Amino acid sequence: MFQCGRFQLDLSVPRIMGILNVTPDSFSDGGLHATTQAAISKAWQMIEDGADVIDIGGESTRPGAQSVNLDDELARVLPVIAALRDAPVPLSVDTMKPQVMQAALDAGAVLINDVNALRTPGALDVVAASDAGVCLMHMQGAPRTMQASPHYHNVVAEVGIFLAERVAVVKAAGIPDRRIMLDPGFGFGKSQQHNLALLRDMGQLAKMGYPLLLGISRKSILGAITGRPVDERMPASIAAALYGVMHGASMVRVHDVAETRDALQIYKAIRGE
Repeated sequence: MFQCGRFQLDLSVPRIMGILNVTPDSFSDGGLHATTQAAISKAWQMIEDGADVIDIGGESTRPGAQSVNLDDELARVLPVIAALRDAPVPLSVDTMKPQVMQAALDAGAVLINDVNALRTPGALDVVAASDAGVCLMHMQGAPRTMQASPHYHNVVAEVGIFLAERVAVVKAAGIPDRRIMLDPGFGFGKSQQHNLALLRDMGQLAKMGYPLLLGISRKSILGAITGRPVDERMPASIAAALYGVMHGASMVRVHDVAETRDALQIYKAIRGE
């Protein structure tokens, strides 16, 4: 069971996190849901399609992305969270800023999805003082420059060491195991071979004993393999999600909720779940 606020998610079956980018520049759907009303409508559609969590982001973290100032990020995400606070699924906020974390929690979010793993000063304190869940992600470098020259001796081992260190820090701050989820950070300071190695050996990270979030939907790793542009990567995204679930992922973060749900239903039926 994964606890995030008033919600407890049973992760004995794979769950779906629907991506809601309230941004003009996200790599896949930037601008599509940049208005509050468009974002709210998209969220309800994803819930109807089977999303177990809605992940709301107001700052793109694609490679090369420019940072967004605090006021702009708050203006993007807070009205959406407030409008959805009574939704039947947990609301997650995708942010690195502790001020956004606190405001989002006050508005109704119950999960902090942080690509910086609560390393920003003040972020750890915000989450520790709440009952929110947290997803700790590995990232080498920062979004603006992370893909310049990523280097590892053993990417799976090094990602595992980093995540274990962050778990130790958040637990020492009083955040219990039941509120912690981990994300290897596909595409965040990793080459094509690094990403493939992480996906291939996700089972090693699953042995850490924490739920794993797989965020690979429509990413460039899939485009490099298939030759497809970003808006034609749904089949590849579903294939990667299924592989990840088969090798330890507890939740998949996706753009295509209905299609991923259908694929997971077939997978669960074959397994007799």
